[in-house]
Amino acid sequence: MGFRIALDRGTRELAPGVWSGGSPARVVRLTEAGSAVWRHLSAGPIDSAAAGTLARRLTDAGLAHPCPPRVPAGTADVTVVIPVRDRAALLDRCLAALGGRYPIVVVDDGSRSPAAVAAVAAAHGATLVARAVGGGPAAARNTGLDHVTTDLVAFVDSDCVPSPGWIDALAGHFADPMVASVAPRITAVTGPATVAGRYSRAAGSLDMGREPGRVAPRTQLSYVPTAAMVARRAALHAVARPAGVFDPAMRIGEDVDLVWRLHAGGWRVRYDPSVQVGHHEPATWPALLARRLRYGTSAAPLALRHPGNIPPLVVDPWPAMTVAALLNRRPAAAAASFALSVLATGRVLRAHDLPTAGAWQVNTAAAGRTWLGVGRYATQFAAPLLLACLVGGGRARWGRRAAAVSLLVGPGLAAWARHPGILDPFRYIGSAVADDIAYGAGVWAGCVKHRTVAPLRPDVRWRRGPASRRAQDGKGGTP
Repeated sequence: MGFRIALDRGTRELAPGVWSGGSPARVVRLTEAGSAVWRHLSAGPIDSAAAGTLARRLTDAGLAHPCPPRVPAGTADVTVVIPVRDRAALLDRCLAALGGRYPIVVVDDGSRSPAAVAAVAAAHGATLVARAVGGGPAAARNTGLDHVTTDLVAFVDSDCVPSPGWIDALAGHFADPMVASVAPRITAVTGPATVAGRYSRAAGSLDMGREPGRVAPRTQLSYVPTAAMVARRAALHAVARPAGVFDPAMRIGEDVDLVWRLHAGGWRVRYDPSVQVGHHEPATWPALLARRLRYGTSAAPLALRHPGNIPPLVVDPWPAMTVAALLNRRPAAAAASFALSVLATGRVLRAHDLPTAGAWQVNTAAAGRTWLGVGRYATQFAAPLLLACLVGGGRARWGRRAAAVSLLVGPGLAAWARHPGILDPFRYIGSAVADDIAYGAGVWAGCVKHRTVAPLRPDVRWRRGPASRRAQDGKGGTP
């Protein structure tokens, strides 16, 4: 016990006992018994089966998050595993930050200068395991796991700079027997203050944001990287494949594959941004874009291993029709589509005895998200078409140009608004466009190599009403 839970910042009470929020978005109605349990739970820790059941349902839905007890410093049963290939200087920085608080296994994955890696490991008292031939991060982590006997294992990449006490801060989550792994927030550590470096600090590809949550496919937190992660060793072996816990056939995206296998196995994966770990990010455009392109190549093998888990764009038809009409300069059609979507939303809410106030705000937000999603999708996978619209001729050229500019600029402008002090809007938007094009090129390359278009297919879903659920008290465990 000892767990408390806190409502997500996006959770809203629509009426007494009726909440909306979570990811995917849903509406939850508490029974009278459930409301009584919540009043008790909101004032103290979980201390009954009923409170545990309600907490589990709320945290699984993303409406609330666990606040685990802090583990006393240095008392977690954990071993640190660090895969490395050369990069002795970065490894030295990583080991110094870890401070020797827990046992460390350094796996040399076929370095060209193994003596330098061995010297750094010895200087920090780490156990060194050398692989004769490099097999990539997945194979190296599997080798490290073979030398771990503790209940928990902390994976750390050699180019990370962990904050003091990061393992202790995450270890409390494992008081929940359903938790398989917990990841901190990965923040960018760059060298000189170049434009690429400053953009990386604002939009690091491994930074999953400031909000905590359960990690699951097709949610706002669909994965977390293993650049830094604490995991339950038994859970890892429970979902292992014949080749190992990590799939050595995947040089990129092996961490996403593991997270999704844990989810499919019924385990919980949590993201706790209150704990931060620095990660070395490129400070030059060639290095940054090359990394983004490599990340993109993982989409195809992941789509083949986990069908349906990686749609590049998920849209509802109503907001999609509104956006399509606006892009085609049909304001009357856009207004009609929007009005019908508001009426449809109101009808669904009334059918579920839910308040209808705010239906137009909900649809406005949905149209905005759709616009940004379509813009990013088009930039990543159809940039030449957008550029052709910018330079094309004909009577409708200005309308096409306006539509193309809005799709190119919109996502980057929205992202810049969240980080206005990092770069000026022009350089930030340009950086975001280059970032998306590089990632999209990687996705295309992966699709060609694996002969699939699955990572390119949007997922269009008709809205069947709010995901309304009844939450009540019952038997259960900790959240």
